[in-house]
Order: sequence, then C-alpha cells, then structure tokens
Amino acid sequence: MKIGSEEHKERFCRHFLATHRRFDPATLAWPDLDEAALGRLRAIPFWQEVLYTERRAEAIVAAYAATIADPLIRDAVTLQGLEEARHAELLRVMVRRYGIAAEERPLDDPANSDQRRAFTDFGYGECLDSFLGFGVFKIARRSGFLPEPLFEIFDMLMREETRHIVFFVNWMAWDQATRGRSARWLRAIAAAGYYGGAIGRLLGTIRRGRRANDGKDFSATQASVFLDAFTFRALAEECCAEHDRRMGEFGPDLLQPRFLPTLARVVLAGLRLGTGVRAVLRERRA
Repeated sequence: MKIGSEEHKERFCRHFLATHRRFDPATLAWPDLDEAALGRLRAIPFWQEVLYTERRAEAIVAAYAATIADPLIRDAVTLQGLEEARHAELLRVMVRRYGIAAEERPLDDPANSDQRRAFTDFGYGECLDSFLGFGVFKIARRSGFLPEPLFEIFDMLMREETRHIVFFVNWMAWDQATRGRSARWLRAIAAAGYYGGAIGRLLGTIRRGRRANDGKDFSATQASVFLDAFTFRALAEECCAEHDRRMGEFGPDLLQPRFLPTLARVVLAGLRLGTGVRAVLRERRA
C-alpha cells in the first residue's frame, strides 16, 4: 500500500469509523467509593487541566473538520470531535459524582488560529499523552490505586485515545504525502519538531496542575501506594509494553506511532548498559 494513496486513505478512515463504540457517560457503571479511594481520586492535581484539555480538543477537532474538503476525511475527523466531546462529558460526570474540584475555565477561540496547524499540534500532543498514559495507567491499575470498576471506565477512554493516535499518524503521513513529503526521513524530522512542542505544552500543564492543587502533597492521601514503585525506568518499560499490547489490536495495514517507543527503547538500552558497566566496575573494585 502506498502512503498517501486513495487506498491508504480508505483504510485508515474506514477503520476509524467502523471501530466507534456508542456509550453515554451518565449511564456507565460508576462505582461507589469509600473515603480512602475518594481521597486519592480528589488529590490527583490535574483534573481541571485534563477537563480543559478535553474541551479544548473538542473545539480544535471540530474547527478543523469544518475546513476539510475531502468528505471521508471530514467524516472521520468529525467523529473524533464527537468522541473528544464525550471524553469531556465523562469527566464532567465524574467531577460531579465524586465532588472533585475542577472548574471549567474559558477556552481560547479556535476560530482565530490556523485550524490545520492546531489539529496537527493537538495530534502530536495526544500521541505523547497516550504513550505516557499507557504506562501510568498500567502502574496505577496494578497498584490498586483506585477500584477496578473505575479503571474499567477509564480504559474505555484509553481505547479511544489509542484509536485517535493511530488515525492521526496515518492522516499525518497521508497529508504529508499529498503535499509531496512522503519520504520517511522528512516525516521523522517533522515529528521530532512537533514532539518537542508537545513536551513543552505537557510541562506547562503539569505546572498549572501543581498551582491549582495549592501545593498539596499528592502522596498525602495514600498515593504512595502508587508512587512508591514509580521510577523513570519502570515507567518507560511499562509505556513500551503497553504501547505494544494496545497497538497489537490494529492490523499491519495501518501505520502506528513509532517515534516515542523507539526513543524510549534507546533510553532504556542506555540505562541497562550503564547499569551493567557500574556492576562490572563494582566487581573490579571489590
């Protein structure tokens, strides 16, 4: 299959449209939480930023969809916008049900921006958030940080985010190919630049989340159950493992995000090499 071809477009768009699942956030099986679980859930410092991000995602995707001439691409991007809106509504339901402090601050007007560039920036940011989220989600779930029924609800969002990033990397490759930039090395250079911007925005989100939490210690409400086993190496390993598992649901006829998993594996290889060298040096000194 040639990247940028009509066949490529049909495959990634039809797959995205066919794998959409219907559900109403208000009627999901939200569990009752005891005081300890409520404390851990409410202590997570980023709910306001997460809600803002999902509302902003809806606005960005919907604004870009309105500019697309190709009817199939437009249908797929419009569906993504509806799913992003549903993510925001799911968070609203959770915030109301569990008494989480998360206000909805005003959004920037997407009509005043370059819609295609905003959609591209958002797509790379979603790739970064999803890759990191895979690892964090697995570690938190394994630790029993929150009751399993709540993780089952969050897993529905993780599945949709996975579909979104697979759709995005295929759209991005298709879009670049139609603009005469089909070479893989050109796509890699562009991805590196976009990911740099995504990392900067993520760090800004973390800083705002900390300020919104008034400096409270996240571990003060038993979050150490989760954080005690949280190391950079463990996170990177879980991100890669979960990325591979979730991407296993997609056929080989669709492109998949490769940049971040490859970068993480290079870093892990360096860490393992450093550990081996230090072990040899210790043995020689002994």
